[in-house]
Amino acid sequence: MDAANTREEVVSRLWSELQQVRPDDRALIALDGYDGVGKTRLAQELVELATVHGARPLARVSIDGFHRPKAERRRAGSGPEGFYRGSYRYDAFWECVITPLRRGEAITPAVWDVARDRPVAPSRFIVPPRGILIVDGIFLQRSELVDAWDATVWVDAPFAVSVPRGNGRFPGSHDPDPDAPSNRRYVGGQRLYVAEAAPEKRATWVFDNTELDRPTLRRVDR
Repeated sequence: MDAANTREEVVSRLWSELQQVRPDDRALIALDGYDGVGKTRLAQELVELATVHGARPLARVSIDGFHRPKAERRRAGSGPEGFYRGSYRYDAFWECVITPLRRGEAITPAVWDVARDRPVAPSRFIVPPRGILIVDGIFLQRSELVDAWDATVWVDAPFAVSVPRGNGRFPGSHDPDPDAPSNRRYVGGQRLYVAEAAPEKRATWVFDNTELDRPTLRRVDR
């Protein structure tokens, strides 16, 4: 455990670990975790480390670029089941990211702008040989994706931390209580995911992000 270490030290250790995944080929690594836990920040920190220190090339994609259109998400239902089962187009993610990456072809990093609820202008890039592609998002170890990854980081914090942290990204006041009715769809959906997929147990590493200044990192025992 790294309880006495700074965030910079722990993130640097994670970056060193990630570089050992499929060292002679392209690697696909998930940053999985609850909404609001800090996956995006961690992904950005890893990109910055790779840029400063070199070593293996690192690129980043978010599963949020593969949301379903709002009308489809509404048809899936407004409760936890709808959120968990009907939010993302995993078929498009395979077609646009996973399959071309494995072939050494250009990937399409996003197909849908969830904020504007419209398609994203097409763009593509190639992950270089020996490059690492990290994907951040929720539900990344559900059955449609679990076999895609070369390694997985479970970014962890309790709902009592992740819910107010995540809600703080949006304007206005939001109930910080994970069990508040306003949080039922999202927290409930993530609880369904944990019950079904056991993502922390399946992960390669757990990055405990409860204290942002003092995270910890551990490899999951098999």
